[in-house]
Amino acid sequence: MDIEGYAKRALLLGENADQIEERLAERILEIKGKGITHLYAKELAHAVLVESQATLRSEKEILRPVESNVTMGQFGVGSRGAGDFYAHEKIAQVIGKTNAEVDTSHLDDSGVVKTDSGEYLVVTVDGMHSRLSDYPFLAGFHVARAALRDIYAMGARPLAMLSDIHVADDGDVGKIFDHIAGITAVSELTGVPLITGSTLRIGGDMVIGGRMTGGVGAVGIAQTISSRIKAEPGDVILMTEGAGGGTISTTALYYGMHDIVDETINIKFIEACEVIMKAGLLEQIHAMTDVTNGGVRGDAKEISRTAGVELVFHEARIRPLVNPNVLSMLEGLEIDYLGVSLDALLIITPPESAEAILDELKENGVSADIIGEVREGSGARIEIDGKVIDFSPRFRESAYTPIKKLVGEAEPLDFNDMCEKIDKAALDAIEKKEKVIERILSKKY
Repeated sequence: MDIEGYAKRALLLGENADQIEERLAERILEIKGKGITHLYAKELAHAVLVESQATLRSEKEILRPVESNVTMGQFGVGSRGAGDFYAHEKIAQVIGKTNAEVDTSHLDDSGVVKTDSGEYLVVTVDGMHSRLSDYPFLAGFHVARAALRDIYAMGARPLAMLSDIHVADDGDVGKIFDHIAGITAVSELTGVPLITGSTLRIGGDMVIGGRMTGGVGAVGIAQTISSRIKAEPGDVILMTEGAGGGTISTTALYYGMHDIVDETINIKFIEACEVIMKAGLLEQIHAMTDVTNGGVRGDAKEISRTAGVELVFHEARIRPLVNPNVLSMLEGLEIDYLGVSLDALLIITPPESAEAILDELKENGVSADIIGEVREGSGARIEIDGKVIDFSPRFRESAYTPIKKLVGEAEPLDFNDMCEKIDKAALDAIEKKEKVIERILSKKY
């Protein structure tokens, strides 16, 4: 619970400070339990009110946050659908043009800069799955694997990882060690060391409870890069087998199908990339990506937008590549398997190179197939039971937990209005950034 947020929200609504303080003390006692006295809870609540009142409003421009009056949940940010993709385009707008080889405007798995020696430095960061807070080892394993996947997907070999762990004030310290053990399990399996990181509390004293969040970053080096923008008409789309990661684990956990979690504990994606690299096939590949949150639907949208092409998929060829136990779970729960993370590898390559890639993968125990083609045009389509239909992502990724089913996947009626507010907020942030830069450069700040 964010006790500072609780206090500020009540203050902004004009509620009486004494009443807020009393209610807040009750909430603190409820969450912290017998570990504190009623007197301490009241003293903490009072201190929170003092700090909240001091920082509630400020006339100083740099202290006034940019606001869109659209919440993260309303717009589906982080839910890997239309709203999330739109927000990420705005993030790229706020960052602006860079001199990187690959930056956020490419919507790729990682960013890339060219070094003075001519090599490519590839950098990525992934956040742990938010619903795995109570399962620190799983959270660490899957986020570490995701970070390495993003490096490999750019055609690079990862060199090192870093971690960032935040546990709320009442969280058990053991969560840190369990999480690190999950990360370093992947580290030891792949030979990529975890070399640095940060460990903090979420919100310091202002967030109580046991919630955990964090992320893993990775860096790698490449001689050539495979970027989504290189996909071109005439290419074919390959996909390797996939059993999912954090998303599938979350589905299994919160529907009480815990045995399915075991299906996700593997490094198949990384093994597939290593096979391709060691066989010298990387230069024949135009683009690679991992099928993560948003699923094949989400990847199709991003690749089409970035490369300015149309992608056409064949569902009958995708289905056999999904772990059968995972697929059975998803279909039994009426979850669209094409809209969730499968942790498979998508490869876009000229057709003359496809057979050699497939043969090499098969010889090394990795199932794969051609699942589609790249054509001139825009957007994405998919052939299902002989019919070719639109393959756009929904407003949110496939709803894969009971709560997500309640929230739904449909685009809200006021989506366009929200987009306009998001647009303005992005422009406001850019204006704020430019003003601060100007002040610093003119030494007037």
